[in-house]
Amino acid sequence: MSTVVVDVPRTLYEEAVRRGLNVEELLITTLIKVLNLDPEVAVRARLELAVKYLNEGRDLIDKDPVQASEELYKAAEEVVKALAMHYDLRDVLARVEGRGRWTVTDLARAVASIADRLGKWFEGAWDAANYLHVWGFHEAKLDSELVRRRLPDIERMVQEAQKVVINEGRA
Repeated sequence: MSTVVVDVPRTLYEEAVRRGLNVEELLITTLIKVLNLDPEVAVRARLELAVKYLNEGRDLIDKDPVQASEELYKAAEEVVKALAMHYDLRDVLARVEGRGRWTVTDLARAVASIADRLGKWFEGAWDAANYLHVWGFHEAKLDSELVRRRLPDIERMVQEAQKVVINEGRA
């Protein structure tokens, strides 16, 4: 996947950050809404991001386990958002839209609903991703080996999401 760099005035960027918003997520969500994308196009875009973050995280494990942890978490987060859209989890998506952003609770509720469809392994994989986010990224307590041990969980999330979207998209 190739990405495009967009210049955002520092004043707007800093204001968004000050308000606790993720600028990248804000741009993606806004583009999906303004372009009035078919939900499955938005799902595929989120899965493209998941693959990008997975590859970046994998490549960083030995060089920078802290940043690798965050990239792998972001891959898992994009999978959850994509599958929430794919499965049309209206209760979660309505709260997100009303608030204008995802919360930890929204993600956890989406994970539970997705796990009901895909199996308990999905919750375990999400827990591994969340562990990377907290202990690998925010607390910077995980070395390369501890990050690498959680990589298969994130890879499975991405691969299974791709299969679900491809197989159910054809139905």
